[in-house]
Amino acid sequence: MSKPVRVRFAPSPTGGLHIGGVRTALFNYLFAKKNNGTFYLRVEDTDQTRFVEGAEEYILEALEWLGISPDETVGKNEKFGPYRQSERKDIYKKYADELVENGWAYYAFDTAESLDAHRKQHEAEGKTFIYNWHNREKLDTSLVISKEETVQRIANGEAFVIRFKTPVNEILELKDIIRGDIKFDTNLLDDKVLFKSDGMPTYHLANIVDDHLMETSHVIRGEEWLPSLPLHSLLYRAFGWETPEFAHLPLILKPVGNGKLSKRDGDKLGFPVFPLAWKTAEGTSMGYREQGFFPEAVINFLALLGWNDGTDKELFSLEELVEAFDLNRIHKAGAKFDPEKNKWFNHQYLIGKSDKALAISFSKDLEERGVNTDLDLERVVGLVKERANFVNELWDLSDYFFEAPTSYDEKASKNWKEETPELMQKVIVELNNIEDFTSQNIETLLKEWMTTNEIGMGKVMQPLRLSLVGALKGPHLFDIIEMIGKEESIKRIEKAIETL
Repeated sequence: MSKPVRVRFAPSPTGGLHIGGVRTALFNYLFAKKNNGTFYLRVEDTDQTRFVEGAEEYILEALEWLGISPDETVGKNEKFGPYRQSERKDIYKKYADELVENGWAYYAFDTAESLDAHRKQHEAEGKTFIYNWHNREKLDTSLVISKEETVQRIANGEAFVIRFKTPVNEILELKDIIRGDIKFDTNLLDDKVLFKSDGMPTYHLANIVDDHLMETSHVIRGEEWLPSLPLHSLLYRAFGWETPEFAHLPLILKPVGNGKLSKRDGDKLGFPVFPLAWKTAEGTSMGYREQGFFPEAVINFLALLGWNDGTDKELFSLEELVEAFDLNRIHKAGAKFDPEKNKWFNHQYLIGKSDKALAISFSKDLEERGVNTDLDLERVVGLVKERANFVNELWDLSDYFFEAPTSYDEKASKNWKEETPELMQKVIVELNNIEDFTSQNIETLLKEWMTTNEIGMGKVMQPLRLSLVGALKGPHLFDIIEMIGKEESIKRIEKAIETL
């Protein structure tokens, strides 16, 4: 590549960071790292009316939690700072004026009322009002009034905007890394506002100026920005700047049917679409972190929404993703969000973690529940983790290790027959006689006793499990007996005899 790779994630601080935005950040991060480049974050807060307190901090915290922090951003390696657009506003007016001077833009003095009247007139005639080449010289613009009058009206404090002067009768032939060659007819484009009457640039101007000044080599962004591509390309031409390469990522679709996955879909359908819980006046939207997802599982899942490495491999560490990542392997079509697959990834990462690491997390959960124990938590976790998707599910899978059952599963209680109490009394005697109280030894001796006395396995094993656990669930029965110990096992069997 001719120049160093520099890519950016440029969110607006208008709320919590949606999972689609996270994927955009991730793909930028992977591309930068793959090419020994720089991944930077710029805060696009030119629209102050939509600014939400705390959103910027939330975005940075989310990326840090996910392990894809930017190399440069607000307060960090500000090589091309400032990285907040609201702190760069003095820069943009100069460039807007330059476009006017060069004939690529013009002043428009139309009031909101006059534009509204034009729209209504067009609607009445069954047409759509577009502000562009066919009417810009009939409206209140510097294209039809003298330079002196324009200067005077601005000096008088009259409100104006600066609009881009889109070329006429041209077919733009543009390239997109993911979508290939795309054509746009300039006659169908409108003359977008570049500079607003409040003295702030619009997204289009600020975005292009900043990408140029911050030496952005590739613009990797969501498909929703594809309609802006012709204007952005024309702006580069108007300034005489080198155009970065563009790649427009496919949408993340709802789990059922088509349509873009929205911020509201998660709460409505019961799964997170925010990396961290996002609080608003209406309530709190669930976050991946608070729901118990591992950041590496979220990253792995998101990477495969719209991209693959050409193999059937599904589990990738962040380092492996960097190694395998290629923009040319991103699909054009939207990727359907699958909450169950999301959980599957978390399950894979959970069972891949050491029992020691999981025991540390589980001990915090037990502490919050007020459970004190001398049991070997690493062993408990090792026995049940295969059935868990999340650390917070370990309790429901192992509560019987810490607390004797207070009730018995009704369906399973059908295994408790007339002769069961007598058999359980005999089991108590056998357990009392075992000195080497290890899982393997308990199993060997109890099974020998059953064989010698011609007692069917089912007659003992199921009622025994029901006595100890309260249901027909859990890992190897003799592991449970060893873990809770002789005294506790006997106590639970006696209680079951009494209760059932």
